[in-house]
Amino acid sequence: MNSYLPRQYFYQEIQQSDEHIDLAKAALYIAQEEYPQLDIEEYINALDTMADEVQARLPTSRYPLRVIQTINQYLYDDLGFAGNQSNYYDPRNSFLNDVIDRRTGIPITLALVYLEIARRIDFPMQGIGMPGHFLIRPAIPDMEIFVDAFNRGEVIFPQDCQDRLNQMFQQNVPLRPEFLATVSNRQFLARILTNLKYIYLRQQLLEKSLTVVERILLLFPDATSEVRDRGLLNYQLGNYNQASDDLHTYLATTPDSEDTALIRRLLGDLGR
Repeated sequence: MNSYLPRQYFYQEIQQSDEHIDLAKAALYIAQEEYPQLDIEEYINALDTMADEVQARLPTSRYPLRVIQTINQYLYDDLGFAGNQSNYYDPRNSFLNDVIDRRTGIPITLALVYLEIARRIDFPMQGIGMPGHFLIRPAIPDMEIFVDAFNRGEVIFPQDCQDRLNQMFQQNVPLRPEFLATVSNRQFLARILTNLKYIYLRQQLLEKSLTVVERILLLFPDATSEVRDRGLLNYQLGNYNQASDDLHTYLATTPDSEDTALIRRLLGDLGR
């Protein structure tokens, strides 16, 4: 399969209203650009099977904490899923098929497996885009508990989130309400892609970084920083016409940004 088809499927999936986007399918289309032979249905079936296994183990009284305990026992004790502490920046941690096969991943992809199981057993949960660490929570009003899928489904409370923020940033960071806000499906997918973008940039894989930025822009066409990054990547890859278009667009939309002088200089080089 050429990379054009997974991109088409991804684009079609995200054209729906946000709540109808199938997160697992969209995430697998992201992976399919890396693995053209990937069988999407095989991994959807794997998630269905996991959910059936959890369903069979659920206690009759479905208190939220009991449900979480049942999912945790199955995912982490029985199947051995775990956060990839030793090789956090391995790109495979961002591909849902690899996460299911290898039973390891980063916070957002492990959260995705968890969310997909929870959805299938009619226990809806939501993603929480806390800075530096992705969490999930039951979609139950006024229930202030969070689940850390990266740390064996540990149940934590707002104070724990505060402690983690302080620890992560090595200073006292006020826990603002938006830090614990739920993310939309589009934001969820953009976060997976943003992780992948930085992994590829760290490895100097510019072509791959560019394909990721292009998909972020399918989700959020007006993301000016991504338009700039697409321009910069095209510049480095020698695609000067595309680079020029994007960098001009970026300057026109954000004339007062800190990097204006740098972008003008690059455009000057392109003009020459």
